[in-house]
Amino acid sequence: MSETDLFEIIRTTRAMRRIKPDPVPEALVRQILEAGICAPSGGNYQRWKFLVIKDVAVKQKVQALYKRAYDEVIGPRYATSAPPPGVTPEKYARQHAAVEYLTDHFHEAPVWIVVCQEDGAATPGRTAGASVYPAVQNMLLAARALGLASTLTTRHTMFAAEADAAMGLPPGVNSYAILPIGYPMGKFGPVGRASLEKVAFAETWGTPYGT
Repeated sequence: MSETDLFEIIRTTRAMRRIKPDPVPEALVRQILEAGICAPSGGNYQRWKFLVIKDVAVKQKVQALYKRAYDEVIGPRYATSAPPPGVTPEKYARQHAAVEYLTDHFHEAPVWIVVCQEDGAATPGRTAGASVYPAVQNMLLAARALGLASTLTTRHTMFAAEADAAMGLPPGVNSYAILPIGYPMGKFGPVGRASLEKVAFAETWGTPYGT
């Protein structure tokens, strides 16, 4: 792969929430998982664990919690919030519609990769996800490179105990994200983000980078 290909994948790996129920070949799922374990982790301890779920009954239990979180928190927040940086009101409305679609069809994504970590008896602190989310991003980029749709979602953690129990996680293991994987209904496209000048500073806070 050329540098151009890599950066094109990065620029077009946006959240894809409309996912076909068609099965995904196991070889592609394995490639995504292998990309995940190439990511760095603190001390290279690799406490991550990846649970692949295809069982519809299990997914339906988690989807019920996922929808409850939408009804109680996420939906009202979208309805009253301004668009994020780099996103027009029209795009934000489409994003809200896609979020609502995923909420209702979450369990229909043919494959879930549940990204977990062995935390043991410790209560996860501020840096707990530092050894998890690089693997998540690797898997999202790998899915995009393979033409598969996905999105990083953590909403189920609003009901973490119930969701983790539904997925059969043992004590001391916590889920940090669920990646629904499948073929996209729509097309990949550029991500919507704020300009670099608004988020990157040079030497002192507030001095735009590059000025």
